[in-house]
Amino acid sequence: MNKTLILVGIGCIVIGVLWPWLRTLPLGRLPGDIFIVRDNVRFFFPLATCVVVSLVLTFVLWLFRK
Repeated sequence: MNKTLILVGIGCIVIGVLWPWLRTLPLGRLPGDIFIVRDNVRFFFPLATCVVVSLVLTFVLWLFRK
């Protein structure tokens, strides 16, 4: 458990440092993301972004497992 918490903390620090460059990625604006705007309601569900992030994380974790 200690190693996991340390890795999560290091990951958060790395993401925080790289955030200015990560914001420029088109994640959240991919074709397939659902965005509905009505009179007083905005609904956003990043379906395609979730699939892409899931595939990338699955591949990275698969590499670490080997």
